[in-house]
Amino acid sequence: MYSSCNLLSTPALRSSFPLSSEESAAAPISGRCIKKQPSGVSVISKKLLCNNSRAISPYNFISHGKVCGSSMSAVLTDDNSTVVNMEEGTENIGLLSLDPGLEAYKDHFRYRVRRYADQKKLIEKHEGSLEEFSQGYLKFGFNREEGGIVYREWAPAAEEAQVIGDFNGWDGSGHKMVKNEFGVWSITIPDFSGNPAIQHNSRVKFRFKHSNGVWVDRIPAWITYATQDPTRFAAPYDGVYWDPPPSERYQFKHPRPPKPDSPRIYETHVGMSSSEPRINTYREFADDILPRIRANNYNTVQLMAVMEHSYYASFGYHVTNFFAVSSRSGTPEDLKYLIDKAHSLGLQVLMDVVHSHASNNITDGLNGFDVGQSSQDSYFHTGDRGYHKLWDSRVFNYANWEVLRFLLSNLRWWLDEFKFDGFRFDGVTSMLYHHHGINMGFTGNYSEYFSESTDVDAVVYMMLANNLIHSILPDATVIAEDVSGMPGLSRPVFEGGIGFDYRLAMAVPDKWIDYLKNKNDEEWSVGDISWSLTNRRYTEKCIAYAESHDQAIVGDKTIAFSLMDKEMYSGMSCLTKASPVIERGIALHKMIHFLTMALGGEGYLNFMGNEFGHPDWIDFPREGNGWSSDKCRRQWDLVDTDHLRFKFLNAFDRAMNLLDEKFKFLASAKQIVSSTDEVQKVIVFERGDLVFVFNFHPENTYEGYKVGCDLPGKYRVALDSDAWEFGGPGRVSHDVDHFTTPEGVPGVPETNFNNRPNSFKVLSPPRTCVVYNRVEEGVNEESSSKSAAAQVVEIENSKDELVKKLLVPLLHDDQPDD
Repeated sequence: MYSSCNLLSTPALRSSFPLSSEESAAAPISGRCIKKQPSGVSVISKKLLCNNSRAISPYNFISHGKVCGSSMSAVLTDDNSTVVNMEEGTENIGLLSLDPGLEAYKDHFRYRVRRYADQKKLIEKHEGSLEEFSQGYLKFGFNREEGGIVYREWAPAAEEAQVIGDFNGWDGSGHKMVKNEFGVWSITIPDFSGNPAIQHNSRVKFRFKHSNGVWVDRIPAWITYATQDPTRFAAPYDGVYWDPPPSERYQFKHPRPPKPDSPRIYETHVGMSSSEPRINTYREFADDILPRIRANNYNTVQLMAVMEHSYYASFGYHVTNFFAVSSRSGTPEDLKYLIDKAHSLGLQVLMDVVHSHASNNITDGLNGFDVGQSSQDSYFHTGDRGYHKLWDSRVFNYANWEVLRFLLSNLRWWLDEFKFDGFRFDGVTSMLYHHHGINMGFTGNYSEYFSESTDVDAVVYMMLANNLIHSILPDATVIAEDVSGMPGLSRPVFEGGIGFDYRLAMAVPDKWIDYLKNKNDEEWSVGDISWSLTNRRYTEKCIAYAESHDQAIVGDKTIAFSLMDKEMYSGMSCLTKASPVIERGIALHKMIHFLTMALGGEGYLNFMGNEFGHPDWIDFPREGNGWSSDKCRRQWDLVDTDHLRFKFLNAFDRAMNLLDEKFKFLASAKQIVSSTDEVQKVIVFERGDLVFVFNFHPENTYEGYKVGCDLPGKYRVALDSDAWEFGGPGRVSHDVDHFTTPEGVPGVPETNFNNRPNSFKVLSPPRTCVVYNRVEEGVNEESSSKSAAAQVVEIENSKDELVKKLLVPLLHDDQPDD
């Protein structure tokens, strides 16, 4: 999301250790806490004095500046004590021992850990536990209870309230609600003749009067389904009471698959996944697209735009109804069918969750509950703090008790009700800082992360959220979209971190964009590319990607389109000789994506269609394009047509995923770049026990090219981008055994070749990447006669047949058929 905004991304720098420091006694956090009921918050400005320190990274010097007068706010306190457990668990913060460069900011970490501990204690005291607190959907919204339906809504600014809908002819005079001391309105609607008074799939709304005497109708905040009249252009949405009878309620049949060692993520948008210019459905996606994803050896699907959003072209980022599935693609039961089918194929399903902001839509969204009341009585902050000027949206008040209940319950709702396996949190940078990262050029200086600009309220919320998610589902995968590279973002909460499992390596696509737009081939620096891919905090896992949906939207270019531009429309046929532009484009497309995967992180992500070089950008239906969906789809026929070269890119994507499935190199902590030769433009590195050789030179072939390695023995080709099946001329022989030669004095790295104790020689053609795996002696003769690359292809072909066989019954497994 950030790629299209005025935000400058930076990789998170490697963990640093102190070179020198001038220690001084840090001033204690001053201020007092105002006693308050759990439904509110007290906002206190606090000063945090930090020490000066300088630190050195193993690879570069970083000067950590002084942070003074750091203002922290919004402490929720108990009415019987000033601060709960202020000192517990704050003296030994594990994150500081991992990165001593953070020691200068220990008071900041102690403060936020106290805030987290205090908030959690209060929730446990007043709600029982964080887990119980997060089941707000069992209390708020519409719920069946014995003898009727109970509806509750938090709207402290309302003076009167009613529930209206199809069930009462939209006349709420007979269904007035009652307000309690915490601003929660409620009503019990008795059953009629033994049946619910509100019928399943009927429309409902919350009607209330605010201080100026005006009555307004709003969609209930906790509604689980919302629709609009398809016969009216730009019709407003209506809330829908969704409680299907047992015969229509989808029953999950398949357990969640095991958590993968490393996620290989296929980022998708259901609505635009059809090959036709229309909005696709959840069930069509499940039946038609999921098999493609599994066949390409991805193990995780990330679904975008699931939460209801009235503006389709927002890509799902301007959420209006947080508990409702997007009705454009079907019903809640249809989405469950999709997730269950994904699980049957061994695919984890992540949801793109948007808790960084909310749509400013008053008619359809949560913003409609804001009628000018104080921040304490609203979902959002008031004034400038409550408005995101770049996104034209509202910003949550993360310190508010009911906002915490709403957002935490929202996460649990998607986990429990729909069996999602985790989340990708959108817009985390916006949450981390009061400035939202707007026009910020993060340099890696620690003072940029821990200062009065840090939004501790949001940090505490994310700590609570990650604690909750992993307590409910220990195998959950939770990813943060952060461009700033804040240290500790992807460390456990018990260490003082924010608790995400991974962060997106958002600087990587920016690097590739820079090279493709601004440098010719001779100017490409393999050292700079390697540095950009490896420049990360190795105690915090990253998801690497060369491009995502951000690079595919209108006004930008995908990597394939940047490389081949208009020639993609005329030069991709195998029936004619490829032009130099097409040859270069196909070769570099494979190299860029594979190098990003192999060197850029501990997981990998690809956006739907980019794996085969989809030629068009994404342009949602809008007034400016005549409301056309022609560019809001995926042209799967391009990769399915046998005489088009798109199939080569897809085959290579499939093979590189299979390589990780077979050798688990993404999960390996062993990552050693032994050579970045700027003259020959070759990168050589090891990941796990595999040896990777990338030759970016546009012309030079190197025969007998010497590469260093760790383990002695016999090596063979495991994957070759130059192979015929991947659209290359097949210049590398796969039936050659490469035997190592010892280098230098054992145990003395400086006498070795490129600091590696062994070496072997290879053929390295221009614009190719070749991977070698060590083969144990004594393998059977049949296996010996085959190259590892040939085995990969053979395994893949047999796997395709197996997937097809598995899908035959699945395509008819529509229980229930609703």
